[in-house]
Amino acid sequence: MAREDLTRLTGGGSGNCDNKDCPNVYRAIDGSIVVQGDTDATFHPPAGEALVRIPESVLKEAVRALGW
Repeated sequence: MAREDLTRLTGGGSGNCDNKDCPNVYRAIDGSIVVQGDTDATFHPPAGEALVRIPESVLKEAVRALGW
């Protein structure tokens, strides 16, 4: 899947993302959710998975965008 295949749900509002490449939530073509954020090393997830950290405001914006 390419980045162009994702629908960006967040990032249109406030914040200090000059290059628009900061923590975001996307919806994939299959309806799944893709999250972009800073990596987090709180614990080591299973192979093929990663932990990312996003601000609460980004998650709230995504929920609003989805109409949940």
